[in-house]
Amino acid sequence: MKLYLRLLKFLKPHLKYLLPAIFFMVLYAVMTGFSVTMIVPFTKVVFYSEEKVVDSTQTKEKDSFSKQPESLVVLLPKYLKNKVNGFLKGKTKVDILKRLCIFILIVFFIKNIFWYLQSFLVVKAEEGVIMDIRNRLYSHYHSLPLEYFHGKKTGVLISRITNDINLVRGAVGNGFAMLLRQSFLVLVFLFLVFWAAWKLALLAFLILPPSLFLINKLAMKLRVKSTLVQTKMGTMTSVLQETVSGIRVVKAFAMEKFEIKKFMDATKDYFRTMVKLIRIGSLGPPLTEYLGVIVGVLILWFGGKSILGGGGLTPDRFFLFLFAMFSLMDPIKKVSQTNIDIQQGLASAKRIFEVLDTEPKIKSPPHPKRMDGFRDKIEFKDVCFAYEGTKEVLHKINLEVKNGEIVALVGPSGAGKSTLVDLLARFYDPAFGKIEIDRIDLKVLDITSLRNLLGIVTQETILFNDTVWNNIAYGYNGAKEEEVYSAARAANAHEFILKMTNGYQTLIGDRGVKLSGGERQRLAIARAIFKNPQILIFDEATSALDSESERSVQDAIDRLMKGRTTFVIAHRLSTVKNADKIVVMDKGRIVQMGNHNSLINQEGLYKKLYQMQFKM
Repeated sequence: MKLYLRLLKFLKPHLKYLLPAIFFMVLYAVMTGFSVTMIVPFTKVVFYSEEKVVDSTQTKEKDSFSKQPESLVVLLPKYLKNKVNGFLKGKTKVDILKRLCIFILIVFFIKNIFWYLQSFLVVKAEEGVIMDIRNRLYSHYHSLPLEYFHGKKTGVLISRITNDINLVRGAVGNGFAMLLRQSFLVLVFLFLVFWAAWKLALLAFLILPPSLFLINKLAMKLRVKSTLVQTKMGTMTSVLQETVSGIRVVKAFAMEKFEIKKFMDATKDYFRTMVKLIRIGSLGPPLTEYLGVIVGVLILWFGGKSILGGGGLTPDRFFLFLFAMFSLMDPIKKVSQTNIDIQQGLASAKRIFEVLDTEPKIKSPPHPKRMDGFRDKIEFKDVCFAYEGTKEVLHKINLEVKNGEIVALVGPSGAGKSTLVDLLARFYDPAFGKIEIDRIDLKVLDITSLRNLLGIVTQETILFNDTVWNNIAYGYNGAKEEEVYSAARAANAHEFILKMTNGYQTLIGDRGVKLSGGERQRLAIARAIFKNPQILIFDEATSALDSESERSVQDAIDRLMKGRTTFVIAHRLSTVKNADKIVVMDKGRIVQMGNHNSLINQEGLYKKLYQMQFKM
C-alpha cells in the first residue's frame, strides 16, 4: 500500500485534470445507474393494463398496480420526477413507449458526454504522470556516478525507462482512473440492487468474500511473475543493445550464429515467463464472471419463486434488481482486471524506485562555491582510491600542477592513470586525501562550474547521432558560425567536413559510424576547442589511430594545448617528450617524476618503457 501511495503522489501536479475527471466519473456513474432504472417504466408499460398506466397518477384503486410507485421513473427528486413523468405520459401504450424511447436516447447521450469528458481528462493526467516519471528517472540517471553504470547492463537501464514505465501506466494513470470509475459504478449498482430487493441482494453477496480472496491470491502471484517478466525483458534488451553497438566485432569474428542463439535463448526465457504471467492473469476474468453467473442463477430461482408465489416482489422491482445485478458484474470484473494491471505496475514501480532511491555519491554541497576560472595550481594531497569491491587503485598520490603546465601521465596498463584524471573531473571522489584547485577542495565546489573548466578527449570517442555542427557545438543552440568553423579548423577537421554531403549539417550516424577513426577524433577535439576549457585532459587520444591520422590529430592537440593546463595520458612516449612534467605511475603509485631528459638519464621505469618502445 505504501508503494502505491508513493506512486500516486505523482498525480499531485495533475490534479487540475484529475479532479474534474473524477467529477465527471461520478456523473457518468449516476447517469449509468439512472439508465438502468429505465427498466421500471418499460415493465410498467408492458406488464400493466393501458388504463392503469395512463391514470397512474390519479388512481386510488386497491389493486396490484396501486402498490407501484406513482411515477413511471424512480430515484429522481420530486420536481424532476413530475417533469419526466409528465413527458412520458401518453394516451396509449404505443405513445408512452415512443416517448420512453426518446427519453432513453437523451439519457444515454448525456451519459456518453460525461464518459468522453472524464476519459479525455484522465488521458491528460495519465500521460502527464508518465512523462514526469520518465523525465525524473532519466534526470536521475544523469545524477548518478560512473561507478553506478559500470555495474549495470545498458539494456536493463533502458528497460527501466521504457518497459517498466509503460507498465506503471496501468497502476497510476488509466488504472487508477479505471479503479475509481468502476468503483463508482459498483456503488451505484449496489444501491440499486439493495433498493430493489435487499433480501435477494444479501443472498447474492454471500459469495463475495470467497471471490475477493481468490482474486487477491491471483494478484499477488501476478506481481511476482511481473517482476520476473521485466527482468527477462531487461536481459533481452541488453543482448540486443550489445549486439547492435558491437555489430562490427560480431561480423569480424563471424559470431552471427552465436549472437542469434544468445538472443533466441533470451527471447525463449521471456516467452516462457510471459506465458506463465498471462496464464495466471487469464484466470481472473472468467473466475469472476462464473462466480457472477452462480449468483445470477440463485437470484433467478429465488426471485422467480417470489413473484410466482405472490411473495410481494413486483415484476418492475425484480427486473430492476436483475438488470442492476448483472450490470454490477461488469464493473466488478473490470475492477478485478484493473487490480491485475495495478499489481504489474507496482512490480515495475518497485524497480523504478530502486533507481530513484539510489543516492548520488557525487553531488554538489548544499551551498557550493563556484569557480569563474583557474588561476594558480591543482594539488593532489595524499590521494587514495579504490573502486567498490576492489583493491586500492591509487595510493598516496601527491602531485602539484601549475597553471599552464603540460603534464604527461605514463606507465603500464592498470597503473591508475585514467583513474587519477577521473578524480580531477569528480567522476569519483577519493577514499582518502583531497584534490584542490586554487586551494579549494573539489568537494565544496559546484560540480557544473568545475566541469566547465575541463575539456576531455578520450581514446573511445563518443559522438552523437546528429549533425557535425551539433556535435561540435554540443549543447549550444545559438552557436555562431565563425566559432564552430574556427574550432573545426584548429582541429584539422574543416576540410574533410566541407567535403561531406551536407557539410556541417551532415548526419554522422550513431556514435559517428559514418566517419573514420581519425575524423571522429578530430571532431571530438573540435568539440573540446569550441568549449574553450582552461584544463585539458587527453586520455590515449591518439593510440587507436594510424600514423597519418595520428599526425593530423597530434597537430590539432598541440595547437589546442597552447596556453592551457593539460594532462596527457599516453602509452606512446614519443607524444609526451615535450611535456613540462612527466609523471611515471606503477601499481597506483607515483614512482618517478621529471622531464624527458632527466628521466631518460636515470635508471627506472620510464627509461625501461622508452627502451622497450624504441629498442635502444
